[in-house]
Amino acid sequence: MSYCFECGALLTTKWRRDDGNVPFCTSCHMYRYPMFNVAVSVEVLDPSQEKMILIQQYGKKSNILVAGYINLGESAEHALIREVKEELGLDVVSYEFNKTKYYEKSNTLMINFSCTVNSTDLSNMNHKEVDYAKWYTLEEVKEEIKSGSLAEEFFLEFMQKKSKN
Repeated sequence: MSYCFECGALLTTKWRRDDGNVPFCTSCHMYRYPMFNVAVSVEVLDPSQEKMILIQQYGKKSNILVAGYINLGESAEHALIREVKEELGLDVVSYEFNKTKYYEKSNTLMINFSCTVNSTDLSNMNHKEVDYAKWYTLEEVKEEIKSGSLAEEFFLEFMQKKSKN
């Protein structure tokens, strides 16, 4: 962040007790903390918790996890339930927080959850948001998920956590 989001002035840095060097607007005389997006990413499991869904979006043939931005005033938990319903037409029965990771490419803090849904029926899937979706066994997901992606990283962490339980 180089410019003040209020007045457009070039920011400098100024020492602030407990926070260290923080961007500062000499025109507004205000500290301007870095801003970023916040989104959820979700491993969606079938009712038996033996299969996981992967999706393809925006004309890309890569298999990824369900994900979406958190709306202003919305909790991460509500966003994950909303995204699963909006994209797949499925209801979340239960969910669990896994981890967070900052994703520099889109300046986004990703909050990863796993959830169990009520059905495997994709007849209500939103084809405007999802091009393709398919249920895979957890072993198949290892081969099918986009290699080197944040989705793969979250999935591997999920599997590691699952194996400890």
